[in-house]
Amino acid sequence: MSMRARAIAAASIAVMMLVPDLRLAGQQATGADLDRKVKAFLDQRRGTWHDLNVPESDGRLLHDLIVEHKFTRALEIGTSTGHSGIWIAWALARTGGKLTTVEIDAERHRTALANFREAGVAPFIDARLGNAHDIVPALAGPFDFVFSDADKEWYTQYAQAAWPKVTRGGCFTAHNVAGRVSRGIAEFLAYMKALPDATTTVDTSSSAGVSISCKR
Repeated sequence: MSMRARAIAAASIAVMMLVPDLRLAGQQATGADLDRKVKAFLDQRRGTWHDLNVPESDGRLLHDLIVEHKFTRALEIGTSTGHSGIWIAWALARTGGKLTTVEIDAERHRTALANFREAGVAPFIDARLGNAHDIVPALAGPFDFVFSDADKEWYTQYAQAAWPKVTRGGCFTAHNVAGRVSRGIAEFLAYMKALPDATTTVDTSSSAGVSISCKR
């Protein structure tokens, strides 16, 4: 091989070695852009999430749980107007995952869709309008993360429908389980704590409380 041919070959190898790094840099830039967009949206809307939405502390708890465990297949039962869904989808954008979220109220569903688009997380969300009593049992799964925040008296039924579809190492979380809980919540917590393949704890960093049941 001539010296010219050797130089061309060496240059080609160098370019090929650079390609993955360039792709990674592009992905990091995209992630940084999304982070800025979501943060700006959440900062702008801070203190305005009143329509059956989670407080910021609980949204951040869900986000951090997903990122820490690298969950990618999430289900949310009860979208409301999208605050928790934005936190969940933001985390899934980091892990390469997607969220399926279910809401029964058409107006809240429309508002959530607009919020997802404005926050920049819509590509990571499959938002469904309908009754979770019917939709959740029909979903194929599997899921490695579930967040239940719909009708409290149905929490146990949601768990019965979704828990078999939760992968080992995955978690089923539920909102509003602390303080003066309803009969439905008490029944739900007793059910989760009795599952032989679940470890259940309750995070009370906010007054609402979030239960976290992880599959062994």
